[in-house]
Amino acid sequence: MDNCDVLIVGGGPAGSSCAWGLAGAGLDVRLVDRKVFPRDKVCAGWITPQVVESLQLDLADYARRNVCQPITGFRTGMIGGRAVENHYDHPVSYGIRRCEFDHYLRVRTPARHETWSIESLERAGEEWIVNGSLRTKLLVGAGGHFCPIGRLLGARTSDAWHVVAAQEIEFAATEEQLAAGSVDAAVPELYFCPDLAGYGWCFRKGPYLNIGLGRTDHVQLSTHVEAFVSFLRDRGKIAGEFPGRFHGHAYQLYERSVPRLVENQVLLIGDSAGLAYPQSGEGIRPAVESGLLAARTIHQAAGHYDRDRLQPYAEALTARLGAPRSNAAGDWLPASWLQFVAARLMASRHFARRVVIENWFLHRHEPALSPEPAATAVV
Repeated sequence: MDNCDVLIVGGGPAGSSCAWGLAGAGLDVRLVDRKVFPRDKVCAGWITPQVVESLQLDLADYARRNVCQPITGFRTGMIGGRAVENHYDHPVSYGIRRCEFDHYLRVRTPARHETWSIESLERAGEEWIVNGSLRTKLLVGAGGHFCPIGRLLGARTSDAWHVVAAQEIEFAATEEQLAAGSVDAAVPELYFCPDLAGYGWCFRKGPYLNIGLGRTDHVQLSTHVEAFVSFLRDRGKIAGEFPGRFHGHAYQLYERSVPRLVENQVLLIGDSAGLAYPQSGEGIRPAVESGLLAARTIHQAAGHYDRDRLQPYAEALTARLGAPRSNAAGDWLPASWLQFVAARLMASRHFARRVVIENWFLHRHEPALSPEPAATAVV
């Protein structure tokens, strides 16, 4: 039977960050995903300077082969209402295509990369036997909202109260489409739904357009998406037909309940643990940071992966993201009052800049998470 020390299930930013963070730790690390990379992964997709710093990315090198769109502003508002723009004199984020970004992160990790699916899991003492053929000391779930390791820990993938359902499309726009539309590549556009149950976005990354909408209320999602696309067309933002259909996906918010992150010989990171920011639904930075924190804990556990030795990861992540809120103003304030206030706040350039952009979406107040010394040598 084959053996490894750590099996990371899921090759996205969380899994790759964890594998990269374990470089130099002297462990046999396997990074497995059921998809062949580069994979088709639709995502609004931007990374903040803190992510760049934490992963020690060479943006110049990255941009030579991949889309890396500097973002120097945002246009925000309510769907159907007035929008405001805020600009900066330097890049505050970088637009990326997830199919490229995920592949880039995965290739640079020193872990062994494999392509297969989890079919069975059984415990054997202090180890796991995977698919009847691989024995591992530690399982790291990084396979997204429907990760099999997340299901093992009882992740609440069916709890609609905490889950965002989204539909989006990303495609290479024609020259005619780009000329007819009015989306500035350096200024992504974010529009909140009037009922505050979600928001839509329109983002140009070089020649690519990414359009989508996500909501916590999943009823008639396609209808909301169609209405948003019509809104963008009416405003002259987009033109022409799309060369494909919208793709759906789901993810859980880090909001009202403490997620199960660790168990004996099991650890969850990224979307598998439901770590997307509650206000924006953005998940790349929480995924990266959870992967790095997990690597730090694994390294310090020194081969002993019982729950108590893995618990420091859960504590460090809670300290980083804050404890989920037991309640929120939206749980008890009248919906009509919230909508009335939100419409006026969203029309304020100051509120949009300080709260929506810098707090909810960029988290500029939070410094970059430093990698452990074992991961400082870039592969």
